[in-house]
Amino acid sequence: MKKRLKLASLAIVLSVGYSYMNTAQAQNTGGWGEGAKLEDAEIVVEKNRVIELPQAARNFEKFKVNPPEAGARNVRYRFMDYKLPSQDIELQLRVLTIKQDELNKLYGNYLKAGLGNYGTLYLKGYFHNKRSKDSSYGAEVSHVSSSRGPVDRANSGTGNSSLGVHGEGYLQGLTVGGRLNYGRDKYHFYGYSPDLQGLVDKDTIRQVFNRVSADGYLHNHSAGTPFLYKAGVKVDYLKDRYDMSEANLAFKLNSEYGIDTLSGFKVDADLSVVSHKDSANVNRTLFKLAPSYERQLGALKLSLGANIAYTGDTVNDARKFNIYPAVRVGVEPIKNNLLIYAGLGGDLQRVTLYQLTQENPFLAPNVRVADINKGMEIYAGMSANLANYVHLTGRVAYQNFRNLYFYNNSKDDVSKFELVYDDGVTNVLNIYGEAVFNYSDEIRLGLKADYNKYNTASLEQPFHRPELMASVFGTYNFFDKILFNSELYYIGSSFGRIYNPNGTFELRETDNIVDLNLKADYRFSNKFTTFVMANNLFGKKYERFVNYPSKSINLIGGISYSF
Repeated sequence: MKKRLKLASLAIVLSVGYSYMNTAQAQNTGGWGEGAKLEDAEIVVEKNRVIELPQAARNFEKFKVNPPEAGARNVRYRFMDYKLPSQDIELQLRVLTIKQDELNKLYGNYLKAGLGNYGTLYLKGYFHNKRSKDSSYGAEVSHVSSSRGPVDRANSGTGNSSLGVHGEGYLQGLTVGGRLNYGRDKYHFYGYSPDLQGLVDKDTIRQVFNRVSADGYLHNHSAGTPFLYKAGVKVDYLKDRYDMSEANLAFKLNSEYGIDTLSGFKVDADLSVVSHKDSANVNRTLFKLAPSYERQLGALKLSLGANIAYTGDTVNDARKFNIYPAVRVGVEPIKNNLLIYAGLGGDLQRVTLYQLTQENPFLAPNVRVADINKGMEIYAGMSANLANYVHLTGRVAYQNFRNLYFYNNSKDDVSKFELVYDDGVTNVLNIYGEAVFNYSDEIRLGLKADYNKYNTASLEQPFHRPELMASVFGTYNFFDKILFNSELYYIGSSFGRIYNPNGTFELRETDNIVDLNLKADYRFSNKFTTFVMANNLFGKKYERFVNYPSKSINLIGGISYSF
Protein backbone atom coordinates (compact mmCIF):
# COMPACT_ATOMS: atom_id res chain seq x y z
CA MET A 1 0.00 0.00 0.00
CA LYS A 2 2.79 2.37 0.91
CA LYS A 3 4.55 1.65 -2.37
CA ARG A 4 1.45 2.65 -4.32
CA LEU A 5 1.22 5.92 -2.39
CA LYS A 6 4.81 6.76 -3.19
CA LEU A 7 4.38 6.23 -6.86
CA ALA A 8 1.32 8.44 -6.83
CA SER A 9 3.20 11.25 -5.09
CA LEU A 10 5.97 11.10 -7.65
CA ALA A 11 3.51 11.35 -10.51
CA ILE A 12 1.91 14.44 -8.99
CA VAL A 13 5.24 16.20 -8.59
CA LEU A 14 6.25 15.50 -12.19
CA SER A 15 2.96 16.76 -13.49
CA VAL A 16 3.22 20.02 -11.56
CA GLY A 17 6.70 20.56 -12.79
CA TYR A 18 5.84 19.98 -16.40
CA SER A 19 2.97 22.38 -16.21
CA TYR A 20 5.11 25.07 -14.68
CA MET A 21 7.73 24.75 -17.39
CA ASN A 22 5.14 25.17 -20.16
CA THR A 23 3.82 28.28 -18.51
CA ALA A 24 7.21 29.92 -18.24
CA GLN A 25 8.03 29.12 -21.84
CA ALA A 26 4.85 30.71 -23.03
CA GLN A 27 5.64 33.95 -21.14
CA ASN A 28 9.13 34.18 -22.53
CA THR A 29 8.77 35.34 -26.08
CA GLY A 30 12.46 35.33 -26.73
CA GLY A 31 12.72 31.54 -26.58
CA TRP A 32 15.51 29.74 -25.02
CA GLY A 33 18.12 32.50 -25.12
CA GLU A 34 20.79 33.43 -22.62
CA GLY A 35 18.40 35.65 -20.76
CA ALA A 36 16.22 32.69 -20.17
CA LYS A 37 18.56 30.52 -18.20
CA LEU A 38 17.25 28.67 -15.19
CA GLU A 39 18.62 29.43 -11.83
CA ASP A 40 20.22 26.80 -9.79
CA ALA A 41 17.68 25.10 -7.53
CA GLU A 42 17.64 22.11 -5.40
CA ILE A 43 14.72 19.71 -5.55
CA VAL A 44 14.37 17.44 -2.68
CA VAL A 45 12.24 14.35 -3.17
CA GLU A 46 11.28 12.76 0.03
CA LYS A 47 10.78 9.19 -0.64
CA ASN A 48 9.49 8.15 2.74
CA ARG A 49 6.67 10.73 3.00
CA VAL A 50 3.26 9.35 3.64
CA ILE A 51 0.10 11.13 2.52
CA GLU A 52 -2.69 10.55 4.98
CA LEU A 53 -6.36 11.35 4.26
CA PRO A 54 -8.91 12.02 6.96
CA GLN A 55 -11.45 9.26 7.70
CA ALA A 56 -14.90 9.97 6.18
CA ALA A 57 -17.96 9.87 8.38
CA ARG A 58 -20.48 7.06 7.54
CA ASN A 59 -24.22 7.83 7.81
CA PHE A 60 -26.53 4.77 7.90
CA GLU A 61 -29.83 6.67 8.21
CA LYS A 62 -32.26 6.97 5.18
CA PHE A 63 -33.29 10.28 3.80
CA LYS A 64 -36.49 11.33 5.55
CA VAL A 65 -39.06 13.61 3.98
CA ASN A 66 -41.36 15.12 6.54
CA PRO A 67 -45.07 15.26 5.52
CA PRO A 68 -46.74 18.64 5.36
CA GLU A 69 -48.59 19.67 8.38
CA ALA A 70 -52.40 19.12 8.17
CA GLY A 71 -54.30 22.31 8.36
CA ALA A 72 -57.98 23.05 8.80
CA ARG A 73 -59.93 22.98 5.47
CA ASN A 74 -63.51 24.17 5.06
CA VAL A 75 -65.49 22.71 2.09
CA ARG A 76 -68.78 24.30 1.09
CA TYR A 77 -71.50 22.46 -0.92
CA ARG A 78 -74.26 24.10 -2.90
CA PHE A 79 -77.47 22.16 -3.73
CA MET A 80 -79.58 23.28 -6.70
CA ASP A 81 -83.14 21.92 -7.31
CA TYR A 82 -83.64 21.43 -11.08
CA LYS A 83 -87.14 20.66 -12.41
CA LEU A 84 -88.29 19.71 -15.91
CA PRO A 85 -91.03 21.91 -17.29
CA SER A 86 -94.43 20.25 -17.21
CA GLN A 87 -95.52 18.82 -20.59
CA ASP A 88 -98.64 16.86 -21.69
CA ILE A 89 -96.84 13.88 -23.24
CA GLU A 90 -98.53 10.42 -23.31
CA LEU A 91 -95.83 7.77 -23.10
CA GLN A 92 -96.85 4.37 -24.55
CA LEU A 93 -94.99 1.06 -24.39
CA ARG A 94 -94.78 -0.72 -27.79
CA VAL A 95 -93.94 -4.39 -27.94
CA LEU A 96 -92.29 -5.53 -31.15
CA THR A 97 -94.08 -8.59 -32.57
CA ILE A 98 -93.80 -10.71 -35.69
CA LYS A 99 -96.58 -10.05 -38.14
CA GLN A 100 -98.84 -13.08 -38.42
CA ASP A 101 -99.38 -14.65 -41.79
CA GLU A 102 -102.79 -13.88 -43.14
CA LEU A 103 -105.02 -16.92 -43.54
CA ASN A 104 -105.90 -17.78 -47.08
CA LYS A 105 -109.52 -17.29 -47.92
CA LEU A 106 -111.31 -20.56 -47.41
CA TYR A 107 -113.86 -21.62 -49.99
CA GLY A 108 -116.09 -24.09 -48.18
CA ASN A 109 -118.54 -24.65 -51.04
CA TYR A 110 -118.26 -25.74 -54.63
CA LEU A 111 -120.47 -26.86 -57.50
CA LYS A 112 -119.38 -28.98 -60.48
CA ALA A 113 -121.48 -29.56 -63.56
CA GLY A 114 -120.66 -31.27 -66.81
CA LEU A 115 -121.94 -33.17 -69.85
CA GLY A 116 -120.61 -36.20 -71.69
CA ASN A 117 -121.33 -38.79 -74.32
CA TYR A 118 -123.84 -41.61 -73.72
CA GLY A 119 -126.18 -38.80 -72.65
CA THR A 120 -124.23 -38.33 -69.43
CA LEU A 121 -125.15 -35.65 -66.92
CA TYR A 122 -122.62 -34.91 -64.17
CA LEU A 123 -123.39 -32.83 -61.09
CA LYS A 124 -121.51 -32.57 -57.79
CA GLY A 125 -121.98 -30.17 -54.92
CA TYR A 126 -120.24 -29.78 -51.59
CA PHE A 127 -121.14 -27.25 -48.92
CA HIS A 128 -119.35 -26.73 -45.62
CA ASN A 129 -119.01 -24.16 -42.88
CA LYS A 130 -115.89 -22.03 -42.63
CA ARG A 131 -113.17 -22.29 -39.98
CA SER A 132 -114.61 -22.94 -36.55
CA LYS A 133 -113.26 -24.37 -33.30
CA ASP A 134 -116.74 -25.26 -32.02
CA SER A 135 -118.37 -27.24 -34.83
CA SER A 136 -118.04 -28.68 -38.31
CA TYR A 137 -121.03 -29.29 -40.55
CA GLY A 138 -121.87 -29.55 -44.20
CA ALA A 139 -123.82 -31.22 -46.97
CA GLU A 140 -123.11 -32.91 -50.28
CA VAL A 141 -125.17 -33.67 -53.36
CA SER A 142 -124.32 -35.88 -56.34
CA HIS A 143 -125.98 -36.97 -59.56
CA VAL A 144 -124.31 -38.94 -62.36
CA SER A 145 -126.51 -40.52 -64.99
CA SER A 146 -126.29 -41.86 -68.54
CA SER A 147 -129.45 -42.13 -70.60
CA ARG A 148 -127.76 -44.69 -72.90
CA GLY A 149 -125.38 -47.52 -72.24
CA PRO A 150 -123.15 -50.02 -74.06
CA VAL A 151 -126.00 -52.39 -75.01
CA ASP A 152 -129.40 -51.64 -76.58
CA ARG A 153 -129.15 -47.89 -75.93
CA ALA A 154 -131.55 -46.84 -73.13
CA ASN A 155 -131.91 -50.44 -71.91
CA SER A 156 -128.43 -50.18 -70.33
CA GLY A 157 -128.74 -46.65 -68.95
CA THR A 158 -127.78 -45.94 -65.34
CA GLY A 159 -128.32 -43.22 -62.76
CA ASN A 160 -126.85 -42.61 -59.30
CA SER A 161 -128.06 -39.80 -57.04
CA SER A 162 -127.30 -39.04 -53.41
CA LEU A 163 -127.87 -36.35 -50.82
CA GLY A 164 -126.20 -36.20 -47.43
CA VAL A 165 -125.64 -33.99 -44.40
CA HIS A 166 -123.06 -34.35 -41.65
CA GLY A 167 -121.87 -32.51 -38.59
CA GLU A 168 -119.66 -32.58 -35.52
CA GLY A 169 -119.70 -30.61 -32.28
CA TYR A 170 -116.60 -30.12 -30.14
CA LEU A 171 -117.33 -29.96 -26.45
CA GLN A 172 -114.83 -29.91 -23.61
CA GLY A 173 -113.16 -33.31 -23.86
CA LEU A 174 -115.93 -34.76 -26.02
CA THR A 175 -116.79 -34.90 -29.72
CA VAL A 176 -120.33 -35.62 -30.89
CA GLY A 177 -121.18 -36.18 -34.54
CA GLY A 178 -123.51 -37.78 -37.02
CA ARG A 179 -124.37 -38.29 -40.69
CA LEU A 180 -127.55 -38.79 -42.69
CA ASN A 181 -127.56 -39.93 -46.34
CA TYR A 182 -130.15 -40.76 -48.94
CA GLY A 183 -129.31 -42.43 -52.23
CA ARG A 184 -131.17 -43.59 -55.31
CA ASP A 185 -129.49 -45.96 -57.79
CA LYS A 186 -131.10 -46.95 -61.08
CA TYR A 187 -129.89 -49.84 -63.29
CA HIS A 188 -131.19 -52.15 -66.00
CA PHE A 189 -130.69 -55.90 -66.36
CA TYR A 190 -129.20 -55.63 -69.84
CA GLY A 191 -127.27 -58.93 -69.71
CA TYR A 192 -129.89 -60.74 -71.80
CA SER A 193 -129.20 -62.60 -75.02
CA PRO A 194 -128.10 -60.46 -78.00
CA ASP A 195 -130.96 -62.01 -79.99
CA LEU A 196 -133.41 -60.07 -77.83
CA GLN A 197 -131.89 -56.65 -78.40
CA GLY A 198 -134.48 -54.19 -79.57
CA LEU A 199 -137.31 -56.40 -78.32
CA VAL A 200 -137.09 -55.89 -74.54
CA ASP A 201 -139.03 -53.09 -72.87
CA LYS A 202 -136.66 -51.20 -70.57
CA ASP A 203 -139.35 -50.77 -67.92
CA THR A 204 -139.51 -54.54 -67.41
CA ILE A 205 -135.80 -54.81 -66.67
CA ARG A 206 -135.41 -51.66 -64.58
CA GLN A 207 -134.03 -51.94 -61.05
CA VAL A 208 -134.12 -49.11 -58.51
CA PHE A 209 -132.49 -49.10 -55.06
CA ASN A 210 -133.46 -46.58 -52.41
CA ARG A 211 -130.92 -46.30 -49.62
CA VAL A 212 -131.07 -44.50 -46.29
CA SER A 213 -128.14 -44.47 -43.90
CA ALA A 214 -127.93 -42.67 -40.55
CA ASP A 215 -125.29 -42.89 -37.86
CA GLY A 216 -124.27 -41.04 -34.73
CA TYR A 217 -121.18 -41.26 -32.57
CA LEU A 218 -119.31 -39.71 -29.68
CA HIS A 219 -115.73 -40.06 -28.49
CA ASN A 220 -113.21 -38.48 -26.13
CA HIS A 221 -110.01 -39.12 -28.11
CA SER A 222 -108.83 -35.55 -27.53
CA ALA A 223 -109.39 -35.54 -23.77
CA GLY A 224 -105.91 -36.83 -22.81
CA THR A 225 -107.31 -39.23 -20.23
CA PRO A 226 -106.08 -42.83 -19.78
CA PHE A 227 -109.52 -44.18 -20.75
CA LEU A 228 -110.51 -43.49 -24.34
CA TYR A 229 -113.69 -44.63 -26.04
CA LYS A 230 -115.74 -44.23 -29.20
CA ALA A 231 -119.35 -45.35 -29.26
CA GLY A 232 -121.69 -45.26 -32.21
CA VAL A 233 -125.03 -46.41 -33.56
CA LYS A 234 -125.90 -46.88 -37.25
CA VAL A 235 -129.03 -47.67 -39.23
CA ASP A 236 -128.96 -48.80 -42.88
CA TYR A 237 -132.14 -49.27 -44.85
CA LEU A 238 -132.47 -50.68 -48.39
CA LYS A 239 -135.53 -51.13 -50.60
CA ASP A 240 -135.63 -52.14 -54.28
CA ARG A 241 -138.23 -52.05 -57.03
CA TYR A 242 -139.28 -55.66 -56.43
CA ASP A 243 -140.47 -55.15 -52.84
CA MET A 244 -137.28 -56.41 -51.23
CA SER A 245 -136.26 -54.52 -48.11
CA GLU A 246 -133.53 -54.80 -45.51
CA ALA A 247 -132.92 -52.92 -42.28
CA ASN A 248 -129.73 -53.15 -40.23
CA LEU A 249 -129.41 -51.71 -36.72
CA ALA A 250 -125.80 -51.77 -35.50
CA PHE A 251 -124.02 -50.67 -32.32
CA LYS A 252 -120.28 -50.34 -32.01
CA LEU A 253 -117.91 -49.61 -29.11
CA ASN A 254 -114.14 -49.18 -29.17
CA SER A 255 -112.39 -48.57 -25.88
CA GLU A 256 -108.88 -48.64 -24.49
CA TYR A 257 -107.37 -48.04 -21.08
CA GLY A 258 -103.72 -47.11 -20.69
CA ILE A 259 -102.16 -48.65 -17.60
CA ASP A 260 -99.00 -46.64 -18.24
CA THR A 261 -97.10 -45.38 -21.26
CA LEU A 262 -96.05 -48.92 -22.21
CA SER A 263 -99.13 -51.08 -21.69
CA GLY A 264 -102.90 -51.04 -21.81
CA PHE A 265 -106.13 -52.93 -22.42
CA LYS A 266 -108.49 -52.73 -25.38
CA VAL A 267 -112.08 -53.92 -25.64
CA ASP A 268 -114.13 -53.73 -28.87
CA ALA A 269 -117.77 -54.77 -29.11
CA ASP A 270 -120.20 -55.01 -32.06
CA LEU A 271 -123.90 -55.81 -32.23
CA SER A 272 -125.87 -55.98 -35.48
CA VAL A 273 -129.48 -56.99 -36.06
CA VAL A 274 -130.66 -57.41 -39.67
CA SER A 275 -134.27 -57.77 -40.74
CA HIS A 276 -134.63 -58.98 -44.34
CA LYS A 277 -137.99 -59.10 -46.13
CA ASP A 278 -138.42 -60.78 -49.49
CA SER A 279 -140.32 -63.93 -50.34
CA ALA A 280 -139.48 -64.87 -46.76
CA ASN A 281 -138.73 -62.85 -43.64
CA VAL A 282 -135.30 -63.48 -42.13
CA ASN A 283 -133.75 -62.01 -39.00
CA ARG A 284 -129.98 -62.22 -38.62
CA THR A 285 -128.07 -61.31 -35.44
CA LEU A 286 -124.35 -60.86 -35.01
CA PHE A 287 -122.41 -60.11 -31.81
CA LYS A 288 -118.66 -59.75 -31.34
CA LEU A 289 -116.48 -59.06 -28.31
CA ALA A 290 -112.71 -58.62 -28.71
CA PRO A 291 -110.64 -57.96 -25.56
CA SER A 292 -106.84 -57.65 -25.83
CA TYR A 293 -103.76 -56.66 -23.86
CA GLU A 294 -100.95 -54.65 -25.43
CA ARG A 295 -97.40 -54.22 -24.17
CA GLN A 296 -94.44 -52.25 -25.48
CA LEU A 297 -91.05 -53.88 -24.85
CA GLY A 298 -88.46 -51.55 -26.34
CA ALA A 299 -88.80 -51.84 -30.11
CA LEU A 300 -91.16 -54.82 -29.70
CA LYS A 301 -94.93 -54.43 -29.40
CA LEU A 302 -97.01 -57.43 -28.31
CA SER A 303 -100.79 -57.83 -28.45
CA LEU A 304 -102.60 -60.81 -26.93
CA GLY A 305 -106.34 -61.31 -26.99
CA ALA A 306 -109.32 -63.18 -28.35
CA ASN A 307 -112.27 -62.57 -30.63
CA ILE A 308 -115.56 -64.03 -29.44
CA ALA A 309 -118.35 -63.97 -32.06
CA TYR A 310 -121.91 -65.22 -32.50
CA THR A 311 -124.05 -65.35 -35.66
CA GLY A 312 -127.66 -66.37 -36.23
CA ASP A 313 -127.08 -67.50 -39.86
CA THR A 314 -128.28 -70.90 -41.05
CA VAL A 315 -126.66 -71.02 -44.53
CA ASN A 316 -124.49 -74.14 -44.94
CA ASP A 317 -125.15 -75.04 -41.33
CA ALA A 318 -123.14 -72.02 -40.17
CA ARG A 319 -121.30 -72.34 -36.88
CA LYS A 320 -123.13 -70.18 -34.32
CA PHE A 321 -120.55 -69.61 -31.61
CA ASN A 322 -116.90 -68.93 -32.50
CA ILE A 323 -113.73 -68.12 -30.57
CA TYR A 324 -110.63 -66.94 -32.44
CA PRO A 325 -107.17 -66.23 -31.00
CA ALA A 326 -105.76 -62.77 -31.62
CA VAL A 327 -101.96 -62.59 -31.38
CA ARG A 328 -99.83 -59.92 -33.03
CA VAL A 329 -96.13 -59.15 -32.68
CA GLY A 330 -94.65 -56.00 -34.14
CA VAL A 331 -91.03 -54.85 -34.29
CA GLU A 332 -90.02 -51.29 -35.08
CA PRO A 333 -86.23 -51.35 -35.66
CA ILE A 334 -86.35 -47.81 -37.07
CA LYS A 335 -88.83 -45.74 -35.13
CA ASN A 336 -91.57 -44.21 -37.29
CA ASN A 337 -89.83 -45.48 -40.44
CA LEU A 338 -89.89 -49.28 -40.42
CA LEU A 339 -92.43 -51.66 -38.90
CA ILE A 340 -92.42 -55.44 -39.28
CA TYR A 341 -95.29 -57.47 -37.86
CA ALA A 342 -96.78 -60.97 -37.82
CA GLY A 343 -99.72 -62.65 -36.15
CA LEU A 344 -102.66 -65.00 -36.29
CA GLY A 345 -106.36 -64.56 -35.72
CA GLY A 346 -109.86 -64.88 -37.12
CA ASP A 347 -113.06 -62.91 -37.46
CA LEU A 348 -116.75 -63.04 -38.28
CA GLN A 349 -117.51 -60.43 -40.93
CA ARG A 350 -120.96 -58.92 -41.35
CA VAL A 351 -122.45 -59.16 -44.87
CA THR A 352 -125.64 -57.29 -45.90
CA LEU A 353 -127.53 -56.71 -49.11
CA TYR A 354 -126.87 -52.99 -48.65
CA GLN A 355 -123.19 -53.72 -49.34
CA LEU A 356 -123.65 -56.46 -51.95
CA THR A 357 -125.91 -54.39 -54.20
CA GLN A 358 -123.29 -51.65 -54.27
CA GLU A 359 -120.71 -54.19 -55.43
CA ASN A 360 -122.98 -56.01 -57.90
CA PRO A 361 -126.31 -54.28 -58.61
CA PHE A 362 -127.57 -57.12 -60.84
CA LEU A 363 -128.51 -59.53 -58.02
CA ALA A 364 -131.58 -61.70 -58.41
CA PRO A 365 -134.39 -61.57 -55.85
CA ASN A 366 -134.57 -63.96 -52.90
CA VAL A 367 -130.81 -64.41 -52.51
CA ARG A 368 -129.48 -66.03 -49.34
CA VAL A 369 -127.03 -63.86 -47.41
CA ALA A 370 -124.61 -65.21 -44.81
CA ASP A 371 -121.79 -63.71 -42.74
CA ILE A 372 -118.21 -64.61 -43.72
CA ASN A 373 -116.47 -66.81 -41.17
CA LYS A 374 -112.71 -66.30 -41.39
CA GLY A 375 -111.78 -69.29 -39.26
CA MET A 376 -108.00 -68.86 -39.16
CA GLU A 377 -105.58 -66.37 -40.64
CA ILE A 378 -101.79 -66.35 -40.43
CA TYR A 379 -100.23 -63.15 -41.67
CA ALA A 380 -97.03 -61.10 -41.80
CA GLY A 381 -96.28 -57.69 -43.20
CA MET A 382 -94.23 -54.54 -43.15
CA SER A 383 -94.57 -50.80 -43.49
CA ALA A 384 -91.69 -48.45 -44.30
CA ASN A 385 -91.06 -44.77 -44.95
CA LEU A 386 -88.09 -43.83 -47.13
CA ALA A 387 -86.75 -40.27 -47.14
CA ASN A 388 -90.18 -38.93 -46.13
CA TYR A 389 -91.32 -39.26 -49.73
CA VAL A 390 -91.81 -42.99 -50.33
CA HIS A 391 -94.18 -45.17 -48.33
CA LEU A 392 -94.09 -48.94 -48.77
CA THR A 393 -96.66 -51.45 -47.53
CA GLY A 394 -96.65 -55.22 -47.90
CA ARG A 395 -98.69 -58.08 -46.46
CA VAL A 396 -98.89 -61.85 -46.94
CA ALA A 397 -101.68 -63.93 -45.41
CA TYR A 398 -102.99 -67.46 -45.55
CA GLN A 399 -106.72 -67.55 -44.78
CA ASN A 400 -109.47 -70.13 -44.27
CA PHE A 401 -113.05 -69.07 -45.03
CA ARG A 402 -116.48 -70.57 -44.56
CA ASN A 403 -119.47 -69.06 -46.34
CA LEU A 404 -117.32 -66.86 -48.57
CA TYR A 405 -119.79 -65.68 -51.21
CA PHE A 406 -119.35 -65.87 -55.00
CA TYR A 407 -121.47 -64.43 -57.81
CA ASN A 408 -122.87 -66.74 -60.48
CA ASN A 409 -125.46 -66.30 -63.23
CA SER A 410 -128.90 -67.52 -62.26
CA LYS A 411 -130.38 -70.64 -63.84
CA ASP A 412 -133.72 -68.95 -64.42
CA ASP A 413 -132.37 -65.67 -65.83
CA VAL A 414 -128.78 -65.33 -67.05
CA SER A 415 -129.06 -61.53 -66.73
CA LYS A 416 -129.26 -61.82 -62.93
CA PHE A 417 -126.81 -63.19 -60.37
CA GLU A 418 -127.19 -65.42 -57.38
CA LEU A 419 -124.99 -65.88 -54.34
CA VAL A 420 -123.27 -69.26 -54.22
CA TYR A 421 -121.17 -70.70 -51.40
CA ASP A 422 -118.41 -73.30 -51.28
CA ASP A 423 -119.47 -76.45 -49.45
CA GLY A 424 -116.55 -76.60 -47.05
CA VAL A 425 -113.49 -74.48 -46.41
CA THR A 426 -112.14 -72.06 -49.01
CA ASN A 427 -108.38 -71.51 -48.67
CA VAL A 428 -106.97 -68.21 -49.90
CA LEU A 429 -103.38 -67.04 -50.27
CA ASN A 430 -103.39 -63.25 -50.25
CA ILE A 431 -100.42 -61.05 -51.23
CA TYR A 432 -100.82 -57.31 -51.11
CA GLY A 433 -98.29 -54.59 -51.90
CA GLU A 434 -98.40 -50.83 -52.26
CA ALA A 435 -95.78 -48.16 -52.99
CA VAL A 436 -96.60 -44.44 -52.90
CA PHE A 437 -94.30 -41.54 -53.78
CA ASN A 438 -95.59 -38.23 -52.50
CA TYR A 439 -93.54 -35.08 -53.09
CA SER A 440 -95.16 -32.14 -51.36
CA ASP A 441 -98.45 -31.25 -53.04
CA GLU A 442 -97.03 -31.35 -56.55
CA ILE A 443 -96.38 -34.96 -57.55
CA ARG A 444 -97.96 -38.15 -56.26
CA LEU A 445 -97.31 -41.55 -57.82
CA GLY A 446 -98.46 -44.94 -56.65
CA LEU A 447 -98.59 -48.62 -57.45
CA LYS A 448 -100.68 -51.26 -55.69
CA ALA A 449 -101.45 -54.89 -56.36
CA ASP A 450 -103.76 -57.41 -54.69
CA TYR A 451 -103.29 -61.10 -55.50
CA ASN A 452 -105.64 -63.85 -54.25
CA LYS A 453 -105.14 -67.52 -54.98
CA TYR A 454 -108.39 -69.38 -54.23
CA ASN A 455 -108.60 -73.08 -53.47
CA THR A 456 -112.28 -74.05 -53.41
CA ALA A 457 -113.70 -77.27 -51.98
CA SER A 458 -116.72 -77.89 -54.25
CA LEU A 459 -116.87 -75.05 -56.82
CA GLU A 460 -115.13 -75.48 -60.18
CA GLN A 461 -113.87 -71.88 -60.06
CA PRO A 462 -114.03 -68.93 -57.65
CA PHE A 463 -116.86 -67.38 -59.67
CA HIS A 464 -116.36 -63.70 -60.51
CA ARG A 465 -113.45 -63.34 -58.11
CA PRO A 466 -110.33 -62.44 -60.15
CA GLU A 467 -106.92 -63.51 -58.91
CA LEU A 468 -105.06 -60.27 -59.59
CA MET A 469 -106.10 -56.64 -59.36
CA ALA A 470 -103.50 -53.91 -59.80
CA SER A 471 -103.38 -50.20 -60.53
CA VAL A 472 -100.90 -47.42 -61.22
CA PHE A 473 -101.99 -43.90 -60.40
CA GLY A 474 -100.51 -40.43 -60.37
CA THR A 475 -101.33 -36.76 -59.85
CA TYR A 476 -99.40 -33.65 -60.86
CA ASN A 477 -100.10 -30.12 -59.68
CA PHE A 478 -98.64 -27.54 -62.04
CA PHE A 479 -98.25 -24.27 -60.08
CA ASP A 480 -101.77 -24.63 -58.63
CA LYS A 481 -103.01 -23.85 -62.12
CA ILE A 482 -103.35 -27.21 -63.85
CA LEU A 483 -104.03 -30.48 -62.03
CA PHE A 484 -103.60 -33.83 -63.76
CA ASN A 485 -104.94 -37.17 -62.49
CA SER A 486 -104.41 -40.52 -64.15
CA GLU A 487 -105.06 -44.16 -63.32
CA LEU A 488 -104.17 -47.30 -65.20
CA TYR A 489 -105.67 -50.42 -63.66
CA TYR A 490 -105.74 -54.11 -64.41
CA ILE A 491 -108.32 -56.72 -63.35
CA GLY A 492 -107.63 -60.32 -64.19
CA SER A 493 -110.18 -62.61 -65.76
CA SER A 494 -112.67 -64.66 -63.76
CA PHE A 495 -115.26 -67.33 -64.52
CA GLY A 496 -119.00 -67.71 -64.52
CA ARG A 497 -121.22 -70.76 -65.00
CA ILE A 498 -123.81 -70.31 -67.76
CA TYR A 499 -126.82 -72.65 -67.97
CA ASN A 500 -128.14 -73.59 -71.41
CA PRO A 501 -131.86 -74.10 -72.22
CA ASN A 502 -131.28 -77.86 -72.58
CA GLY A 503 -130.16 -78.10 -68.94
CA THR A 504 -126.40 -78.24 -69.57
CA PHE A 505 -123.97 -75.57 -68.43
CA GLU A 506 -120.63 -74.20 -69.46
CA LEU A 507 -117.89 -72.11 -67.87
CA ARG A 508 -117.32 -68.74 -69.48
CA GLU A 509 -114.25 -66.65 -68.79
CA THR A 510 -114.49 -62.88 -68.56
CA ASP A 511 -112.00 -60.46 -70.10
CA ASN A 512 -108.69 -59.30 -68.75
CA ILE A 513 -109.43 -55.66 -68.09
CA VAL A 514 -106.89 -52.96 -68.87
CA ASP A 515 -108.34 -49.50 -68.42
CA LEU A 516 -106.85 -46.00 -68.53
CA ASN A 517 -108.60 -42.99 -67.03
CA LEU A 518 -107.44 -39.37 -67.23
CA LYS A 519 -108.68 -36.17 -65.63
CA ALA A 520 -107.44 -32.58 -65.99
CA ASP A 521 -108.50 -29.41 -64.19
CA TYR A 522 -107.56 -25.89 -65.31
CA ARG A 523 -108.05 -23.12 -62.78
CA PHE A 524 -109.04 -19.77 -64.25
CA SER A 525 -109.22 -18.20 -60.80
CA ASN A 526 -109.82 -19.16 -57.20
CA LYS A 527 -113.51 -19.47 -58.03
CA PHE A 528 -113.74 -20.90 -61.55
CA THR A 529 -112.21 -24.15 -62.80
CA THR A 530 -112.87 -26.15 -65.94
CA PHE A 531 -112.36 -29.90 -66.07
CA VAL A 532 -112.39 -32.82 -68.49
CA MET A 533 -112.56 -36.53 -67.65
CA ALA A 534 -111.82 -39.42 -70.01
CA ASN A 535 -112.65 -42.98 -68.93
CA ASN A 536 -111.69 -46.22 -70.67
CA LEU A 537 -109.40 -44.53 -73.17
CA PHE A 538 -108.54 -47.88 -74.77
CA GLY A 539 -112.17 -48.12 -75.83
CA LYS A 540 -112.62 -51.81 -75.06
CA LYS A 541 -116.08 -52.99 -73.95
CA TYR A 542 -114.74 -55.44 -71.42
CA GLU A 543 -116.90 -57.63 -69.16
CA ARG A 544 -116.44 -57.50 -65.40
CA PHE A 545 -119.47 -59.80 -65.00
CA VAL A 546 -120.51 -62.35 -67.62
CA ASN A 547 -122.95 -60.88 -70.18
CA TYR A 548 -122.36 -57.31 -68.93
CA PRO A 549 -120.03 -55.35 -71.22
CA SER A 550 -118.96 -51.90 -70.04
CA LYS A 551 -119.03 -48.56 -71.82
CA SER A 552 -116.41 -47.67 -74.39
CA ILE A 553 -114.65 -44.29 -74.22
CA ASN A 554 -116.59 -42.01 -71.92
CA LEU A 555 -115.83 -38.26 -72.04
CA ILE A 556 -117.20 -35.68 -69.60
CA GLY A 557 -116.38 -31.97 -69.58
CA GLY A 558 -117.64 -29.17 -67.41
CA ILE A 559 -116.94 -26.31 -65.02
CA SER A 560 -116.80 -25.89 -61.25
CA TYR A 561 -117.49 -22.85 -59.09
CA SER A 562 -116.16 -22.32 -55.56
CA PHE A 563 -117.63 -19.86 -53.10
